[in-house]
Amino acid sequence: MADQIEYKVARILLSSEKIRNRVNELGAEIAREYEGKNPILITLLKGGFIFLADLTRAVEIPHEVDFMLIRSYEGKRSTGSVQIVQDLKLNIEGRHVVIVEDIVDTGLTLSYIREHLELRKPASLIVCTLLDKVETRKIEVKVDKVGFPIEDEFVVGYGLDYRQHYRNLPHIAILDPK
Repeated sequence: MADQIEYKVARILLSSEKIRNRVNELGAEIAREYEGKNPILITLLKGGFIFLADLTRAVEIPHEVDFMLIRSYEGKRSTGSVQIVQDLKLNIEGRHVVIVEDIVDTGLTLSYIREHLELRKPASLIVCTLLDKVETRKIEVKVDKVGFPIEDEFVVGYGLDYRQHYRNLPHIAILDPK
């Protein structure tokens, strides 16, 4: 039997309409900046897949996508270590790369991934995140494009999960631990 999920949605932080509008703006920015450069959009699975799916439709220039599977969380807590479970299939050397993140909080995962990818000598490397929790940073990381800055609350929906649940919500919500 599946684990019982003891949390319920307390409130919606970002509506699906607000997310859709901002993702379209980010896609248009990326398209303008990378016109004629065939960038590669890379997301970290599993959390970033919905953001990437919507963003790639909003980037109306030729581009490619690839995925990395990273493990750094258990439940609601960062483990403090990053493990690459599945690496990229595409060669990024000499290519323009956009790391598409669902959320940046401690900065540990992003710092590790950025350093890992820069060793492969891309022409450029930027980070586009849907959500940015600046106040929870453990290390400084450069984030180039931000959908929404948010406070330090545990959020789910739009790809973000709690114990593999809530990814399917069309909005970003805060869980109620009661």
